[in-house]
Amino acid sequence: MSASLIEIPGRVPVQVPPATYDLKELGYLEQEFVLEGSAESYGLVGDRSPDGRWTVQAAGQAQFFTRLLVRRPADEARFSGTVLVEWLNVSGGLDAAPDWMYTHTHLIRRGHAWVGVSAQRAGISGGGIVEGVSLKKAHPVRYAQLEHPGDQWSYDIYSQAARALRDADGPLAALSRGDPLRLLGSGHSQSAAFLVTYLNAVDQLAQEYDGFLIRGRGGSGASLDSGFHPGAPRRAGGERIRDDLRVPVIVLQTETDVALLGGGRAAQPDARLLRNWELAGAAHGDTYLFFASTHDDGYLDPQRLAEMMKPTASLPIGETGSVINSGPQHHYVACAAVECLNTWAGGGPSAPTAPRLNLAETGREFVRNPLGIATGGIRTPWTDVPVATLSGTGQSGGGVFAFLFGTTRALAPADIAQLYPGGQSDYRAKFEQSLDAAIAAGFLLSDDRAEILAISHFGWPG
Repeated sequence: MSASLIEIPGRVPVQVPPATYDLKELGYLEQEFVLEGSAESYGLVGDRSPDGRWTVQAAGQAQFFTRLLVRRPADEARFSGTVLVEWLNVSGGLDAAPDWMYTHTHLIRRGHAWVGVSAQRAGISGGGIVEGVSLKKAHPVRYAQLEHPGDQWSYDIYSQAARALRDADGPLAALSRGDPLRLLGSGHSQSAAFLVTYLNAVDQLAQEYDGFLIRGRGGSGASLDSGFHPGAPRRAGGERIRDDLRVPVIVLQTETDVALLGGGRAAQPDARLLRNWELAGAAHGDTYLFFASTHDDGYLDPQRLAEMMKPTASLPIGETGSVINSGPQHHYVACAAVECLNTWAGGGPSAPTAPRLNLAETGREFVRNPLGIATGGIRTPWTDVPVATLSGTGQSGGGVFAFLFGTTRALAPADIAQLYPGGQSDYRAKFEQSLDAAIAAGFLLSDDRAEILAISHFGWPG
């Protein structure tokens, strides 16, 4: 089946959360489209086996009118041909774009396009885990024609979004200069749960995407018929992503995802087209996501960027019990994941393999060093040359989502003195050495080296 795209005229309303940078000044355009068509739902044939090798069949059609949000280079000469197609996250009862927020600086510097797909009903009409400002609630006239039949049709809607983007009349066709687009599917948190199911059940049939970046997945995929419900029963031991994948997949997990969301329970090994990246010292959400991402245009003064990422317990969604994770490694490693996936999907070298985090026997915490820093996983200067203990666990208060944001605990002066007997110059030298090791391993980008070094200068205590 194929869907049609019709541009929604007029300026795109302010997104949530609003960004302070101007896309036009960065050479990018923003457009909205109605994606209209008839979608299939799917039903399982046989068991939903824990190995992820699921077989499905069509279970019923429904009409849909949903939205695509497109951000792309204004100059066709800048367009790389790569499009990150994000399954927008609706946990807050609205369309949120955490993948854009974490990786937009890299997308823009490479000339990639980004498309946000309103794949689920809650982003259009409300009804997420919490009630938020859905599209129709915020702008009832502009989005009056949007109608979503339900999340069981979201999988095919996501396939049809890709098909419409590849169409000769699509919004990116003129930019591609006749070359095929490279579409990379992405999703974070609840959206990751849907993409796990998409990969296991639908991708082998649809074959629309050239690679996938899955961030912050839980132990199980979403349901094919009822979608995602946090309180729904989950398979003991979790569900793997099928190992006979068609295209490359990177799964990027923080401490929060592995220990608290059950994302480590599936004990998913790497495979020919699958890489599991578990990031030490990182949380599902952090100060970069909440504060810096909406200001970071890729050219921010390093001192200003460092200020925006300082530890705080005062979030837009409420107060947390202690200050949240303030490490920037989630942002920078996510950018590296996009780069590695794009190269891999284009026929280049496969993404590097990463060591796994060392889980304690309970499976809800990690083996930590004497400073409280998790061992194993992807290592960065923020864990191996620390001035604070960064964790993805241990948070409390602040409502239903607070546990996702981890903690920051400044190291004691005695610990700082023992780690860096030469003072700040000793710290800087060790930080730079660790940074270069992470870049050489492929988990940070040389493009970000100067900025990372610059902001590290403002992390020294006192």
